[in-house]
Amino acid sequence: MILDETLTLTNGVKIPQLALGTWKIPDDQVAEVVENALQMGYQHIDTAQAYHNETGVGQGIKDSGIARDKIFVNSKVEAEIKDYDGAKKSINDTLSRMGLDYLDMMIIHNPQPWKEVNQSTDRHFEGNLEAWRALEDALKAGKLRAIGVSSFQPEDLQNLLNNSDTKPMVNQILCHIGATPRKLIDFSKDHDIVVEAFSPVAHGEALNNRLISQMAQKYQVSVAQLCIRYDWQLNTVVLPKAAQRNHMKQNTEIDFTISDEDMAALEKIKSLDYGSSSHFPVFGGKL
Repeated sequence: MILDETLTLTNGVKIPQLALGTWKIPDDQVAEVVENALQMGYQHIDTAQAYHNETGVGQGIKDSGIARDKIFVNSKVEAEIKDYDGAKKSINDTLSRMGLDYLDMMIIHNPQPWKEVNQSTDRHFEGNLEAWRALEDALKAGKLRAIGVSSFQPEDLQNLLNNSDTKPMVNQILCHIGATPRKLIDFSKDHDIVVEAFSPVAHGEALNNRLISQMAQKYQVSVAQLCIRYDWQLNTVVLPKAAQRNHMKQNTEIDFTISDEDMAALEKIKSLDYGSSSHFPVFGGKL
């Protein structure tokens, strides 16, 4: 079953390959969404300090009645935090908000503060090492089972590889049909860093692409299912966001195979327009 499939991190921790993304699901609504997902069989929930919904995610985990050790929970240290004490406090604050004794994983949300993304060349190497050190200490203390990063480019990853004792276990990146960063994927995998793909449906914009729609029709699946399967076949952990039960269920129904020829054709599709979401830094915008 798709929801039971896992990848293995460098420290032996198994990470479920399909997750529920919770970006932009409000705190007062996310508990029910998480509870429904877990009861449906999802085993991996992804949130972040910046989503301002960790409290609700924690409540949904509690309400689900699912044993804690059957759920993989990830959150992210705010991109703006680039010091040891700030990162350490934020990890403890997340645990407190979520009502959990430990998280399965915590990652640095971005190498740069959001207001600098696409505007500054400062990669905050020292600040990221400080935040990373806080994650390492939380890992040693048993507060986290795994640690990683998000949107780190090769030079950002190399900084951690060269200057710390712990290799990042994941790199969560924007990866979808229309934006497949092959060099970054290969660099991550060459260093045994599992790649996680966020916004697999291009924040919904893939639904508007004629070529993607035609390919989905060929396989008799929805555009979302094709997009999720595409990232799945890149051997990434896939993080589709869903709030409705029918969407959550459909996102798990990807037990088909895209041919090598069609994977190559999909990878050649370029430059989807993110429409009303194009102002977000992760989609090339500026704050």
